Amino acid sequence: MSDAIRTDGLTKEFAYKRGRGRKAERRVLAAVDRLTFSVAEGEIFGLVGPDGAGKSTTMRLLTSIMDPTAGDAWVAGLHTVRDAEAVKESIGYMSQRFGLYADLTVMENINFYADIYGLPRRGREGIIGRLLGFSNLAPFSGRLAGKLSGGMKQKLGLACSLVHTPKVLFLDEPTNGVDPVSRRDFWRILYQLHREKVTIFISTAYLDEAERCNRLGLIDRGRLLAIGTPDEVKRLMRGSIIEVYSPQARRAVSLLQEKIISQGVAESVGLFGDRIHLVTLKPPPEAIRHTEAVLAKGAIEVSSIRLVEPTLEDVFVSVVSREQREHSSSDPPGGGDN
Repeated sequence: MSDAIRTDGLTKEFAYKRGRGRKAERRVLAAVDRLTFSVAEGEIFGLVGPDGAGKSTTMRLLTSIMDPTAGDAWVAGLHTVRDAEAVKESIGYMSQRFGLYADLTVMENINFYADIYGLPRRGREGIIGRLLGFSNLAPFSGRLAGKLSGGMKQKLGLACSLVHTPKVLFLDEPTNGVDPVSRRDFWRILYQLHREKVTIFISTAYLDEAERCNRLGLIDRGRLLAIGTPDEVKRLMRGSIIEVYSPQARRAVSLLQEKIISQGVAESVGLFGDRIHLVTLKPPPEAIRHTEAVLAKGAIEVSSIRLVEPTLEDVFVSVVSREQREHSSSDPPGGGDN
């Protein structure tokens, strides 16, 4: 199976000034830092990371919207710089703020994008009918886009991106801010496309969505920290997860971050809803005893404390924390900008 997407040392740097006047220093920030990876044809690949991690910049580089500072990328066998126009004709791209026209109907929006992509009038009706059908937008074809719900707008944006039957589909955080039911429906559509061998490259900050991908890459501060199937990435987890449930979770996590990490009992402490997860390299019984003692001394009520299997979110927090510690220790005094 050949690669639908391939990158080699892909880098994007932005220059900025720090300070004012004569004392201002010119610095360079690497928003995307030497990314090298590949995505197979027909694969759903997820780029996962927090806001500011470099997901959108990576997407713009791969869709030929932006040129890299260094490195190369190929999409559908085409170089993203030398063959930029051909790349744009071969892909579908749905940005975070997809350009729907609020004063046009659902059908008018789709026809508008069909015109942009040069889709012939002959045979267009069947393609659009199919898009309306599998996105469940057929009953709303005459409704103004501005009157659609958030989830329906996302599905319309997806339909517009697919109207020219692209080989590779790029989706930049497509379910951000969308309700859970609409997110589920959106993924149902993506699975249909997956069965039709469309390559899907999706960025997301939702770790539960990452579980749905064939493979995923964890990115932070422009660096690719890990890549593999969800199960392979989970195996990167060092240590064990101790889960603490307390009615005073926020007080508890502050106390544990202050005490447990400094004592070397935990590598990281994070709040996950109403539960606290500690990443520990110590034997779990020892870590649990230390944790109970710290919380008891702080007069914090504990409903339960137990060893649990790591989630992708746990793995991401652990890998990012480890990478940041290693990066900080290697930074020269007074900086660390690329």
